[in-house]
Amino acid sequence: MAIQLPDIDLSRLLDQFIYHKESPLIFNSGIFLFIFFGFISVYALLSKTHHAKFLFVVLFSLYFYYKSSGFYFLLLIFSTVVDYNLGKWMHQSENQGKRRFLLVFSIVLNLGILLYFKYTNFILQTYDDVMGRHFERMDIFLPIGISFFTFQSLSYSIDIYRKQLEPAPHILNYAFFVSFFPFLVAGPIVRASYFLPQLQKPTFVSKEMLGRGIFLIVCGLLKKAVIADYISINFVDRIFDNPSLYSGLENLFGLYGYALQIYCDFSGYSDMAIGIALLLGFQFPDHYNFNAPYRSLNITEFWRRWHISLSTWLRDYLYISLGGNRKGKFRAYLNQFITMVLGGLWHGASLRFLLWGAMHGLALAINKIWLTITKQKAVGGRSSLMGTVLGWFITFHFVCFCWIFFRADNMETAGKMLHQIFHQFHPQLFFEFVKGYQVVVALMALGYLLHFVPDTMETATQRAVIRMPLLGKALLLVLTIVWVIQMKSSEIQPFIYFQF
Repeated sequence: MAIQLPDIDLSRLLDQFIYHKESPLIFNSGIFLFIFFGFISVYALLSKTHHAKFLFVVLFSLYFYYKSSGFYFLLLIFSTVVDYNLGKWMHQSENQGKRRFLLVFSIVLNLGILLYFKYTNFILQTYDDVMGRHFERMDIFLPIGISFFTFQSLSYSIDIYRKQLEPAPHILNYAFFVSFFPFLVAGPIVRASYFLPQLQKPTFVSKEMLGRGIFLIVCGLLKKAVIADYISINFVDRIFDNPSLYSGLENLFGLYGYALQIYCDFSGYSDMAIGIALLLGFQFPDHYNFNAPYRSLNITEFWRRWHISLSTWLRDYLYISLGGNRKGKFRAYLNQFITMVLGGLWHGASLRFLLWGAMHGLALAINKIWLTITKQKAVGGRSSLMGTVLGWFITFHFVCFCWIFFRADNMETAGKMLHQIFHQFHPQLFFEFVKGYQVVVALMALGYLLHFVPDTMETATQRAVIRMPLLGKALLLVLTIVWVIQMKSSEIQPFIYFQF
């Protein structure tokens, strides 16, 4: 009796491996799991080699970027070749004028690429608004992750110019650093001084690295695909789409929901990226990009816990370049304000992001003045229970207030949300709201509860995963994926920071 094999639509199968603008390749998609299984199998076979393994990872990373941004992967290749050679020539030259010229060329090239793709329409629209003319938006595609890999390239060039870094010994090493797919499209922003030395050593995945990698991937999947996506689709997006349809109470909880969503979305991506890197044999410190930011007791502490790779990049390459605190307190506050405004603009080409950055810059200056007057430390200073609670309450709600302008599509929507919160609050609707959004409220409560658990509990859980046998780790990962499949919507939700 002949066995009837199922019909396979080969063209449809092959179509999954081709770039589609509406469905970029992301970690929590089924196609990525399928492709990554093939990748890790080949990677394991090449683990004892050097150049062959590096070349394979670079080619896979370029394919990963092709699946995210189409033929703009050629832009990544161009940037890699140019910046590698500029760094090499800069290091070889003893002429300070030539070195400065090469650095300026690298900065102009990287920022020019970023300005064209990300800010052309914003600049032209601002000019036309000032001139009172009608603006027609240009059709410019924004390659995913362009802000991240340009900042990595800039830090590489600046560190070589400052003689704080030796250039990569081979273009393959530099290409590996710039294009490494876990960090390519949404960070963290990796420093060459931390990553390149690891490329000189044989890659080895210890039991601890494997367990920690699995732990971080599981945490990232739960944060992103279970908490962030569910509360976004079923609640937060509805509030921000039309805040006037909802009471002030619902708007406030929508804001709390977005604060949790953006944290779970971005830190979830970072967890998965670092977890995947660990499975490939590359180590990174704990809390490499996020460290429970909503526990912060002041805004300075918040920025030491939130998007750490960006905030430290802005500090080291922008704030210090502007003069830092070397020219007096007023200049230091001004430099910090300028840094935060430009940091806001890094997130998006809109006046809303400028306002968001300006509010944080002003708050940081005020907080620094307060800490100077009271002689307190920004982190770890002693305070009364009342002072601790008050500091946390003010910081958390200031951050949430700023998130309104970060998330709202326009200033009109932000104004409507604030109007509902302050003039149409209706607290008597609380129990009706909880009843109508039971799963959303439960996931929000779970998300914030996990955010505030002591570090010792998180460390103990991580150690428990590390001690699990290999079969136990595999089972944990499979159960997590099954839960994600049960919770996910019909369409995969892109990561929020893909747009930046």
